[in-house]
Amino acid sequence: MNTPRRRHFNSLLTLAAVAVLSASLASCGFHLRGAMDFAFDTVAVTPETGGAVAPELIRVLGDRIRPVAPKQDQEPPQVILDILSEGREKVVVGVNASGQVREFQLRMRVRFRMRTPQGRILIAATEVTQQRDISFSEATVLSKEAEETMLFRDMQSDIVQQLLRRMAAIKTLSPADPASPPKP
Repeated sequence: MNTPRRRHFNSLLTLAAVAVLSASLASCGFHLRGAMDFAFDTVAVTPETGGAVAPELIRVLGDRIRPVAPKQDQEPPQVILDILSEGREKVVVGVNASGQVREFQLRMRVRFRMRTPQGRILIAATEVTQQRDISFSEATVLSKEAEETMLFRDMQSDIVQQLLRRMAAIKTLSPADPASPPKP
């Protein structure tokens, strides 16, 4: 029987469980990702020819900072993000006893660097990679192609988020003065 007293006890028990869970998450250092703060207001993204990461990065940056293309007749951006290369791979990692493919590994690699228009390197050439495993069946070729496309899009979004976090980690654009002591 579900009496009012029992319902009250269950709601108190649920509230206590939520409080304990919240306290344990707070004590382990967990916090939600907030808005990223950048040390710059304008950035030029120079894309790899035919790449898909740069357009997505520009779309994501649209509401936070003003992405601009580097042009001769306008004020230069504060930083330039060069997408040096972007590659996608599909590698066979599993076959059955008769030699038919059963599993692939999808890989995506993006090399980038970040610099000022004057040539000061803020982030040296760095490679970011993502990989996903996908099973394969000849009976479901069309659905597996759609799944592969979705996984590549997911890896692309993950790489864009990694690029954003690395860009947000830059705290200043001015070179450090060797005469002044570092701030704690």
